[in-house]
Amino acid sequence: MWGFVTVLGDILVPHLKGMFALDAAGAMLVQMSFFGAYFVVGMPAGWLIARIGYRGGIVTGLLVAAAGALSFALSSWLSSYAAFLLALFVLAAGITVLQVAANPYVTLLGPPRTAASRLNLTQGVNSLGTTLAPAVGSWLILEGAGAEAVRLPYLGIAGLLVALAVVFWRVPLPAMPTEARGEATAGEARRGVWRHRGLRRGALAIFVYVGAEVGIGSMLVLFFGRPEVAGMDPADAGYLVSFYWGAAMVGRLVGAVLQRRVSPRHVLVGAAGLAIALVATTVIVMGTVAVPTLLAVGLFNSIMFPTIFSLAVDGLGEETSRGSGVLVMAIVGGALIPVGMGALADAWGYRVALASTTLAYAYIAWFAWAAGREDA
Repeated sequence: MWGFVTVLGDILVPHLKGMFALDAAGAMLVQMSFFGAYFVVGMPAGWLIARIGYRGGIVTGLLVAAAGALSFALSSWLSSYAAFLLALFVLAAGITVLQVAANPYVTLLGPPRTAASRLNLTQGVNSLGTTLAPAVGSWLILEGAGAEAVRLPYLGIAGLLVALAVVFWRVPLPAMPTEARGEATAGEARRGVWRHRGLRRGALAIFVYVGAEVGIGSMLVLFFGRPEVAGMDPADAGYLVSFYWGAAMVGRLVGAVLQRRVSPRHVLVGAAGLAIALVATTVIVMGTVAVPTLLAVGLFNSIMFPTIFSLAVDGLGEETSRGSGVLVMAIVGGALIPVGMGALADAWGYRVALASTTLAYAYIAWFAWAAGREDA
């Protein structure tokens, strides 16, 4: 569900762009509102989970996300861009709490050496939602008209999130240790968690990774519609976005197996290098060839988030939930980088905007290489 609601933003961008007559940068405010919540809520969510536990955090996140989805559906009667953006922020605040609780919980459910593999497996299931969202969104939203097109999908999302919250409240889950309670301990942990160099580097890697992934995903419909690329109409291009996120699902499931045999750091370096090659091919060749090459970037994006996350929290011990909060805050890259890419597209075209993501992938490759050197 959190994969589904996150990627549905890629469909909202072209829909709301046309509905409110926005430029590319203005349309990307959809992603800024959604992913900006990660920065605002990430650290407080870490403190909250240190007090209520991982299961309590999952239930809380689901309920807050349901409230945001309901608000988004109700905003369709207002036909106000600001109301839609505010509702998306609330929805994303719930997803933020869910991310801060669920990701470290998975890394703690087994031996540290296979943490990256476990997180890739669960993110692979998450990617089922990201794969379905573009197809469902194109059918229900892009083929609809006006504000009413978003009402039914988001009412359904709200209901499903509430149902999931009830399930997670009732199902017994293994208890995991959280940090010691108390204001003094929380204050010390808040200052101390930043001392971990691997965590700081990992946070920047998450920032640029999410920004590049979301920026590319948000531009797919608009880019494929360009006459110099494929000249597709928005609905047809919207269905192709499913292949971008579907490739990520396949890659994460393969990565879960691969990383039990190959060092996660080596896999991450290889994935980043291949992403650079595909983006470069896209912007140099253009034409219809650019469609499969850009969609294939999703395959190599696949293992990046879970692998970076597991490397960054490795060794944090009792500070894991707060370290998770820092990493989830870094998802704000999905708010800032796509807006910057939109501005680049408005000023110099989509080729320049897409080419800028190679800088993000280059840093991710360096992060993995540097982490390996420190362990050597």
